[in-house]
Amino acid sequence: MDKYTGKKLDGRYEIRELIGVGGMANVYHCYDTIDAREVAIKILKDEFLDNEDFIRRFKNESKAIAVLNHPNIVRVYDVSFGDMIQYIVMEYIDGITLKEYIDMQKVLDWKETVHLTTQILKALQHAHENGIVHRDIKPHNIMLLQDGTIKVTDFGIARFSSNATRTMTEQAIGSVHYIAPEQARGEKTDGKTDIYSVGVMMYEMLTGTLPFDGDSAVTVALMQLQAKAKRPREINPDIPEGLEEITMKAMQKDPEDRYHSAVEMLSDIERFRLNPSILFHYVYHTDPAPAEDAPKEDPKKEYEDPEADAEEVYYDEDVPVRSPVLSAIKGIIIAAVIALVVFGGVAAYQGYISAQPKEVEVPDFTNMTLSEANAKNNGKFNFTYISRYSDDIPVDTIIEQSPAGGSKKMKEGSTIELTVNSADTYVAVPYINGALGSEQIQATIEKANLVPKILYVESEQTAQKIDGVYPPTGTQVKIGSSVYVYVSKGVTKQRLVMPDIKGYSAEKAVAALKEAGFTNCNVEYDDRIEAEKDEVVRQNPMQGSEVASDYAITVVCSKGTQKEKKVNIEVDLPSEVTTSVSMKVLVDGAVDSENSKDVVPSYSPKYKITVKVKDDATIVVLLDDQQYREYKVDYANNSVSLANSYSYTPKETEAPETQAPEVEEDTSSQTDNESAAG
Repeated sequence: MDKYTGKKLDGRYEIRELIGVGGMANVYHCYDTIDAREVAIKILKDEFLDNEDFIRRFKNESKAIAVLNHPNIVRVYDVSFGDMIQYIVMEYIDGITLKEYIDMQKVLDWKETVHLTTQILKALQHAHENGIVHRDIKPHNIMLLQDGTIKVTDFGIARFSSNATRTMTEQAIGSVHYIAPEQARGEKTDGKTDIYSVGVMMYEMLTGTLPFDGDSAVTVALMQLQAKAKRPREINPDIPEGLEEITMKAMQKDPEDRYHSAVEMLSDIERFRLNPSILFHYVYHTDPAPAEDAPKEDPKKEYEDPEADAEEVYYDEDVPVRSPVLSAIKGIIIAAVIALVVFGGVAAYQGYISAQPKEVEVPDFTNMTLSEANAKNNGKFNFTYISRYSDDIPVDTIIEQSPAGGSKKMKEGSTIELTVNSADTYVAVPYINGALGSEQIQATIEKANLVPKILYVESEQTAQKIDGVYPPTGTQVKIGSSVYVYVSKGVTKQRLVMPDIKGYSAEKAVAALKEAGFTNCNVEYDDRIEAEKDEVVRQNPMQGSEVASDYAITVVCSKGTQKEKKVNIEVDLPSEVTTSVSMKVLVDGAVDSENSKDVVPSYSPKYKITVKVKDDATIVVLLDDQQYREYKVDYANNSVSLANSYSYTPKETEAPETQAPEVEEDTSSQTDNESAAG
């Protein structure tokens, strides 16, 4: 048994069981006796208590999570960094890893992928906004709860982005299948590094395969750096093109070609969710080939000669003596310098006075283009610019200025603020009234100098009603930007909420789904899971998902690789038998050696046996090879019933022949007695 299991940590945490083993630490399911709640405690392994690098990483995790507070990030309740034990007390998550879920599902539905990815990105958005880069995002570090909620865990190699953020590849930090190219190279990492890892997870969820895989970590790392991943739709044609574009943008090898933030990626995912037929048409830049480095000149170091002062003449090693000739020359030079400084200062002052800019009237630059204003200005004034847009005058034309032309006199070289009619102007997305018709919606958006894009989508909203606007009302966008208005074309298919059917029998599950309104239910079997035969162990979509009534529901049941159960049976032995009897127990015809033994029925007329079964079974008890009792085991109900009872006939045994021992008469004794009598 593990040395911590069954112990009480710091008089507070009862350690119940080991639930996870990692390279650096073990995780235990514990009970907090003070706050009366279940917790998970991560304890640093003993062999790393003297390893400064592992201790640093362990403390990093606690620091990273401690500053975070988000529903999709595991919470930290307590930490302890003693000399003998170091641990982190965290929220207990009752679920499985996303990796385990992907392995079970093989390929995830795109809606489920979007649902899970959105939660991961929201968690990363919170972390990045708090200056923390995770740097080890992978499905192994994502916990999935039964209600479909995810929790991001394991911030062991996270770092605060304000600190140095380089990762040496020889330290094998992060999983090689999910790390970004810059992380594999040991270069600077930031939020875009986590975005790459999210892209790889999306790829895996949508296709059931990793973009890069090989026979060694080095091979995979090289592929991350050099190879081009196959497009997801080549593997799974059912993936919408827009979602493929999002996945591939997140996985771009150049960080500048990726999404620059989780918020930016969430924005595209939301646009896709509102309109699954959307296409983004991303274009990625290509860096020119680097020019050959010019030869560098070695910097020349200048040295001062400590003996260069010729003014001092040394007659003695310790006392410097001034030369009178040199002193006289020095006096003449100083006088000349003073004279030059005085006359030069006077001349400079007169030059400064004459060079002062004159005050001139402010010119009027309004209604000029920028090039015309610069020509008229001829360098006399400095310009600062403010962008604003107007339909009344051409782009790049000056709308107004401050101070206004002719309003005052200013010295040349002063600054004038010009308001320019610019296409780079930002405006707020206007409010779109849901009752407006398409023509009015178009006019409202165009009035704000934006481009309306009206898209009709399937929705639960009444037909012709607005189901969403992107970017949202009030968002500042550049003029000429597109505003997408999603208008409902009505519900073409009824959408229903997926019930929770885990634990049901296959028959009961299908009945429940049909009762809920679903018309397309498929039952599959998995023989790898220990569960009751025919019991539902997975469902797709997950409970709570909203899907069309004709959506193909998959119900996965156990094939019957069931858990082993112990069944107790009390055998009523023939109490009148006082001799030893050979009892043999058969479980479905196979001898159960643990229960087969010699017994004396009169000593134990109610003899208890314990048999192990994985399904319904027949138990037969033989006494001296005679069939004596037959029992039936009902696995599902965990019950035993007597099926047949037979009498036992003891074996006939012949008594061994016995003969009384011959006794020789003791004549000597008799003689002695007779002698004594005489």
